[in-house]
Amino acid sequence: MPGFVNAHTHLELTHFPAWRLRDGLDYHPRGFVDWIIQMIKVRRGVSVEETRTSLKAGIKACLRAGTTAVGDIVTSPDLLPAYDGTFIGGRLYLELIGQDRLLFEPRLAKALEACKTVNGCRLPGLSPHAPYTLHSSLLPDIAAAADQMQLPLSLHLAESREESALLFDSTGPLAEEMYPLVGWQDYLPAPRRTTPARFFDDGGLLGSSTLAVHGVQLTPADAALLKERGVTLCLCPRSNERLAVGTAPVHLFNKLGIPLCLGTDSLASNDSLSLWDEIRFALDCYRGELGPERLLEMATKGGAAGIGLADCTGVLEAGKQADFQVLQLDGGCTAERLLDAGRVNAVYLQGLLAGLDDFGSGAAA
Repeated sequence: MPGFVNAHTHLELTHFPAWRLRDGLDYHPRGFVDWIIQMIKVRRGVSVEETRTSLKAGIKACLRAGTTAVGDIVTSPDLLPAYDGTFIGGRLYLELIGQDRLLFEPRLAKALEACKTVNGCRLPGLSPHAPYTLHSSLLPDIAAAADQMQLPLSLHLAESREESALLFDSTGPLAEEMYPLVGWQDYLPAPRRTTPARFFDDGGLLGSSTLAVHGVQLTPADAALLKERGVTLCLCPRSNERLAVGTAPVHLFNKLGIPLCLGTDSLASNDSLSLWDEIRFALDCYRGELGPERLLEMATKGGAAGIGLADCTGVLEAGKQADFQVLQLDGGCTAERLLDAGRVNAVYLQGLLAGLDDFGSGAAA
């Protein structure tokens, strides 16, 4: 069957659980913002080389789980060499975070130059991280650069109640705990009475080449706005459950006809990088809203469309790349049986068998 397209990953965080143990920060966060603060503290003690090694481990984990393409968030151009020598496909989104224009402009310029170096079986993109990590005045610059270089966007949107509170009246743990930790307290705006979706839309970042991730706290009006703009939504149900941020209103997305795909997010908020595991969880999480066939479509064709690669992968048909996974299955082949008993035996990238060093020895999905 087609290889999976994991539309939202942070593969450089694959070793996060080990880093957390090493740094004595192995605790269960109280909530979303406590988790962010833990993340910031852990990452401050991790070198670029360690992060590259972690990213490579993430690529191997994806291949073992039948994933042939990813929508990966890359926090620094210095990490791109970790992809050298691997044929896993996808879209590499250079992450953008900042409040101060003087610091942000060179960061954006460096990201744009790095995008020019992404080639081969992968394509570049930009990731304006989230409404709580970007100043509103910087969004038009990102939109203009993305338009000029024809770079798709991937952004975290409406993930938590804390995010919504910050955008509405500049209160809550993000304003009171995270902003002081990173020295952003002077950039806290006056109450804006807006939503995460309207914040990004006012900055020109919502369009047909935008992948919005999570969408847990989207209001009906904001969901309708995403539909109007042609945005695709990526669901990450296991991450949402781990961080206790709620459940995405899939019934609303289905009613509006918003295109959907799936992502695992990172091992900082998940137990595996397997979309097989994600689908199994999603069946219970979205019971009655998304069935096995639809979820498998979201993990293949939907994911390819979400990261702008529908022309080359996501389905097995003439003219597309031969990216597929070989499954061991006894008995009839149905979506239900695949999820119950399917086992990944091999993965092919552009028609070539993934090597044992990359794949392993028939690891279970």
